[in-house]
Amino acid sequence: MNGSADVLVGCFPPVAADDATVLILGSMPGKRSLDAQQYYAHPRNAFWKIIGELTRTPPHTPYARRLKALRAAHIALWDVLHSCVRHGSLDSDIEQEQANDFATFFAQHPHITRVFFNGGKAEQSFRKFVLGKQTLPSLELVRLPSTSPAHAGMRYEEKLDAWKAAMGLRA
Repeated sequence: MNGSADVLVGCFPPVAADDATVLILGSMPGKRSLDAQQYYAHPRNAFWKIIGELTRTPPHTPYARRLKALRAAHIALWDVLHSCVRHGSLDSDIEQEQANDFATFFAQHPHITRVFFNGGKAEQSFRKFVLGKQTLPSLELVRLPSTSPAHAGMRYEEKLDAWKAAMGLRA
């Protein structure tokens, strides 16, 4: 624990068009994102920079237009966790996890066949709280390098190459 108070936090609604084919899952928004009410609002998080490369949308584009670009690229965005207690912004600060309702989500988005986890915590939580506990379609599950600034063990270019490869783009 980093000295921050325990706070019960909840996720944002999913960003998803009816024709989405890919779902990117994070674990739970951090403090900056919760304060801004935007996915991946921390200025050092590489998510929007990487997505900008994949969708040809500059990361400084207004948030609503970035979300529109995601939907136009058939990419959905959500978090594994519906709610949790969080002591800070690090994934290691997450406790008392409650998963989102993926059975309903996938029933409403039947074209999604691939799920990309933005880092290990998202994948770990999905495997622990969703797989085998909710009725899901057949899915390809892929863990990608976290875009978080806390995941500094990999250079941006390496992260971008991994994300491009997962999306079927040339690295």
